[in-house]
Amino acid sequence: MTSVPLNSLGFAKAPQDTRVVVAMSGGVDSSVVAALLADQGYDVIGVTLQLYDHGAALAKKGACCAGIDIHDARRIANDLNFPHYVLDYENIFKESVIDEFASSYLAGATPVPCIRCNERVKFKDLLNTALDLEADCMATGHYIQRKMGTTSAELHRAEDANRDQSYFLFSTTQQQLDFLRFPLGHLKSKEDTRKLAEKYGLAVADKPDSQDICFVPDGDYAKVIEKLHPEAAQKGDIIDKTGRVLGQHNGVIHYTIGQRRGLGIGGLSEPLYVVELDVEKKAVIVGPKEDLKTRHVPLKDINWLGEHNLEQDQSIEISVKVRSTRPPREAILTTKANGTAEVELLNPEEGVAPGQACVFYETEGTRVLGGGWITKRA
Repeated sequence: MTSVPLNSLGFAKAPQDTRVVVAMSGGVDSSVVAALLADQGYDVIGVTLQLYDHGAALAKKGACCAGIDIHDARRIANDLNFPHYVLDYENIFKESVIDEFASSYLAGATPVPCIRCNERVKFKDLLNTALDLEADCMATGHYIQRKMGTTSAELHRAEDANRDQSYFLFSTTQQQLDFLRFPLGHLKSKEDTRKLAEKYGLAVADKPDSQDICFVPDGDYAKVIEKLHPEAAQKGDIIDKTGRVLGQHNGVIHYTIGQRRGLGIGGLSEPLYVVELDVEKKAVIVGPKEDLKTRHVPLKDINWLGEHNLEQDQSIEISVKVRSTRPPREAILTTKANGTAEVELLNPEEGVAPGQACVFYETEGTRVLGGGWITKRA
């Protein structure tokens, strides 16, 4: 019996017999994924999520999942002749992403809603929809690579370090990774993606990249939080580590760890930065840049994608990212009880904030080993 070679998505059958759901945001990346797979002969189904008020979205530019993006995704599907569905996930998105975003800020954390959206909406509810549609896999336009290891699929950083989205996908589980595909992760640059869009005649070939969190179009996080929690903007003191009052603020929600601008406490001998937020005392605590440095990073809700299960009190050498824009740094990961852990950075980092992610990588190579959420040190 002749064995059937694997197709480009890793299945031992012809592309036309392989159903793939493509998560389409209406942007150039996911549109290219859909066009690429349709051109290769796959049974493509496009799905776009409506994540917030459609009427308000129509007037907004510069963010994903807005009304114009839904129209763009539908047009691409029509032009390429594959089915396209728009799913109303507004309530799910609000409960799973927006509400927690606001609650985290109210608690003095600095959340990353794009990770929660991937974790709780796209790779959970949307993935289940793909299964309901009897798809063999789901493909997205994320810049990250899925490679087959000796025993299972592995997650690796994108070929283009400037576009790599591994920081935002660390909480992808092994079960999800088995079902997901990322056709753009091997491309050398975004320019290669746009060239493919031009090749396939996509109307979105020159569409700008989204820059903002989709439900915070102008970058004003505090405005969103105040709308959900009007009581959030409570005034308080700006103090130093000794408790000396240096000024007043209009709400802790307006500040993040590492912030320097907008403190309104000029006339001091050295620049001061936000080093801690004390929500209970409604205090913004400031200090010199040196106070932002830390070597010990406590974590919770660990997601591990390594070969072997982590055991309690196990210490391993890894590399980590504590901010999406920073390169991986050498560290030691020590596991604790109940899905918690602590990372010891070999070189101190500035501005490590509760609510951010700490993502694990191999010390050599490109493999993503998972990560966890940074918690406030007791």
